[in-house]
Amino acid sequence: MLGFPCNQFGAQEPGTNEEILAFAQQEYGASFPMFAKIEVNGDAAAGVYAFLKAGNPDEEGNEDIAWNFTKFLVGRDGRVLARYGPATTPEEIGQALGDHL
Repeated sequence: MLGFPCNQFGAQEPGTNEEILAFAQQEYGASFPMFAKIEVNGDAAAGVYAFLKAGNPDEEGNEDIAWNFTKFLVGRDGRVLARYGPATTPEEIGQALGDHL
C-alpha cells in the first residue's frame, strides 16, 4: 500500500507533507509509505495517476478521481487489476486478492 496525499477534494489535506504523514499515522495507524502531496485530476495530474486512471474508470464510467481514498490494485507486472471506491477497505481488497492471483 502506498499513500499519495491530494488536496483537490474539499481541501482535506492542506498541511505540509510532514503534517499529513503525522496525522495519518496518529489518527489511522498508517504504516505504509506516504509520498509528497500531488494532484490526481486535471492538467497537473501526477504521471502515476494519469497511468492508473487511463482505461480504468470507476463504477459510473468516470476516469477522474471523485474523492479521496480511491484505491487501485496493481499487479507485479505493473498492470492495473482493479479500481476501488473510497468506501472499500484495505481488508476488503485483501479478500479480493485471491481473484487476481
